[in-house]
Amino acid sequence: MPVPRPGPDDVLVRVHRASLCGTDLKVRSRRFFHGGGPAPDTFIPGHEYAGVVVAVGSAVDEFTVGDRVVTEAHRGCMRCVNCLSGSYTDCLNYGNQAKGHRVQGMTVNGGFAEYVVNHVSTLYRLPDDIDFDSAVVLTTVGTVMHAFDVLDSLLVGAGVAVIGPGPIGLMAVQVARELGADPVMLVGTRNSRLEIGKQFDADYLINSREEDAVVAVREITGGLGPDIVVECSGAAGAVDDAIHMVKRGGRIVLAGFFGQPVTADLNHAVMNGISINTVRGEGARSVARALSLASRGRLHTSALVTHHFPLEDIAEAFDTYAERRDNAIKVMLDVTG
Repeated sequence: MPVPRPGPDDVLVRVHRASLCGTDLKVRSRRFFHGGGPAPDTFIPGHEYAGVVVAVGSAVDEFTVGDRVVTEAHRGCMRCVNCLSGSYTDCLNYGNQAKGHRVQGMTVNGGFAEYVVNHVSTLYRLPDDIDFDSAVVLTTVGTVMHAFDVLDSLLVGAGVAVIGPGPIGLMAVQVARELGADPVMLVGTRNSRLEIGKQFDADYLINSREEDAVVAVREITGGLGPDIVVECSGAAGAVDDAIHMVKRGGRIVLAGFFGQPVTADLNHAVMNGISINTVRGEGARSVARALSLASRGRLHTSALVTHHFPLEDIAEAFDTYAERRDNAIKVMLDVTG
């Protein structure tokens, strides 16, 4: 591929590290493309990446060549009512590049390449003590931070149950703990993933294959249920579990992507005053806040990085991630250096 040329408001990044996400599998299978038309014959996925600035546009003075940066995938059109209110991940011109909307690796070329162009507003300078592996995982933490944003409430003292010990769920445990949640419960189906949650200071681990997760969480909370349930698994039955797990008047955040339509007991939610929120991606500049926590040593990401592959072995990296070989969690592409 030719090296892209940055526009006036753009930054050219030489990618050093990128990681695979479930959305990338959908892009590869051509089941997911929102570029305003059919998927192109040639497209570069990748929305979780970090690297070094090698060129800046004529209007850019926020970054200089040599800066180490991490990306945020979403750039709204910044002209619709949603973007102007700060909800740029819900841009009303989603996929319309002519109006300024971009999502790296989903509607425009992403980071599974040596060079990528980002709008200046989607980059954050890395502190010296955060390496590229950690930086890439922090894009996932941005989704977690955004999920807690929509609750519009402090987490101090709130009981939080997290469903799904994937990268988002495991980081949700850490963030909930750092924001003062008590207790923090993690629900999953694989003990190896749950054990990582234990490293991240989850108070309770529940294997839903071995016991009824709804019953277990309610017992832990004295029969009332947690204040908040964060659903990160994307499993078909998880929404119904969350509805019956959370306390009366409690709140649910759906952060996982579902592969099929979901059936859930919404009448129970209505009758019990349960609020259901959704979140997509790392909006509200939440990656910056993730960086702030990490730079103070309050987030730990190394346990999530399980595999590294050079860019030329991307096919094997995809298969390793898709098939969860050797308990793959975060599969990294070593693009440059």
